[in-house]
Amino acid sequence: MGLCSLWWVLVLAVICGGGGRGSGNVAHGLACNWGSRASHPVPPDIVVKMLKENGFDKVKFFEAEAGPLKALGKSDIEVMVGIPNDMLAGLASGVQAAVNWVSANVSSYISKYGTNIRYVAVGNEPFLKTYKDMFVSTVFPALQNIQAALIKAGLAQKVKVTIPINADVYQTDSGLPSGGNFRTDIHNLMISIIKFLNDNGGPLTINIYPFLSLQADPNFPFEYAFFNNSAQPVVDGSITYTNVLDANFDTLVSALEKNGFGSMPVIVGEVGWPTDGDPNANIANARRFNQGLVNRIISRQGTPKRKTPPDIYIFALLDEDQKSTDPGNFERHWGLFYYDGTLKYPLDMGNGKSLAPAKGVKYLKRQWCVMSPQASLSDPNLAGSIDYACTYADCTSLGYGSSCGRLDVRSNASYAFNMYYQAMDQRQGSCSFNNMSVVTAIDPSQSSCRFEIMIDIGKHETAKSSSSKGTKLNLGMAFIVLLALMISG
Repeated sequence: MGLCSLWWVLVLAVICGGGGRGSGNVAHGLACNWGSRASHPVPPDIVVKMLKENGFDKVKFFEAEAGPLKALGKSDIEVMVGIPNDMLAGLASGVQAAVNWVSANVSSYISKYGTNIRYVAVGNEPFLKTYKDMFVSTVFPALQNIQAALIKAGLAQKVKVTIPINADVYQTDSGLPSGGNFRTDIHNLMISIIKFLNDNGGPLTINIYPFLSLQADPNFPFEYAFFNNSAQPVVDGSITYTNVLDANFDTLVSALEKNGFGSMPVIVGEVGWPTDGDPNANIANARRFNQGLVNRIISRQGTPKRKTPPDIYIFALLDEDQKSTDPGNFERHWGLFYYDGTLKYPLDMGNGKSLAPAKGVKYLKRQWCVMSPQASLSDPNLAGSIDYACTYADCTSLGYGSSCGRLDVRSNASYAFNMYYQAMDQRQGSCSFNNMSVVTAIDPSQSSCRFEIMIDIGKHETAKSSSSKGTKLNLGMAFIVLLALMISG
């Protein structure tokens, strides 16, 4: 081996020894939503490793997040970057606003970090009836301007636009999938959007929630939400449906066919089942639903009207303790994993692999804030203290039918106090509730009710800084080796 070859080997060995991520082997087909509404998020580099270990090769964001988008660089994981609804008006106002957004949130991550951005999701369910037409006039112009900006940036062949829509944009008068068509109030707009997406090679993205179907209708057949073929079948001509996901998806397919877009590509952007915050949101139901969903994905099972399976993004990867609870307390508990990347329940991911938790997460000290044994349940400050704690921390697990819904009054107060204490990073004075609380090293968790200890964000930031210094040191060593070889040569 020549001297030049030798020093290049040494340089590469030193650089690669600095802890960089390998490309790894990614099992194709699994996709998920990675949300950001968490007070103590798992560090992005740990999440990316977890994604790869579990065979996820696609990930979707609701907005551009710098940390995760950088961490995904050179991972080969396909990325869908979202644009929140509150940005639509600005992006609809002119192409330059869209150019600026694409430059900052797409081009820069592709060119600087090698992030594999493949889609831009313009808005999220902008036609929900509950929005009362708030975004009807802005979403299509914003979509057009983002497409123009991608063309200007030279990215339109690689990065496609889409709009994630809710299933309420279509309906069926017959109650059967074959009767599907778009809502009359937005029919013409939907056809214009679909034609634009089709002309530019972009898919339509649909969010389907069997759990919400069950929530919305007390007469909804429970088994029809799952994939065990145990529900009373719905017969639609020559097709038989045994689950609402297939029926809902094919209602959209029928709507597309009726309007001349029968071959329009469709992505399922969100589908999943929560584990807490509601009597139907529990570990058993979530495991049953998501195992059935994963089985469909890995076996590449389509629907009766479309045998080729769509890409399906599981909602969601991790719990998010700062999501809005307007739809219900369950909104903070959609994750396959708890907020910290620990397992909620086992899942068979195919090929003999089980769902694997996050590795390397650092926590605050193992201590909890609980109601003092000496404190009285009749203390007039108790109710106000619980209310204060739950105003600034996540107490959704205390609700009726939830994992902590059967605690006694003292344990209920302890849960609220601890959630506040952890949300405040166990800071001095954060376990002071009118002399009714005390810090303990004994885990107060009970049965299904977890008393959390939060991620120590400070430790991860320190570790990241040290890692960065280590990388610089390794690069320095590489140049020293190179210099020594050149001198000796």
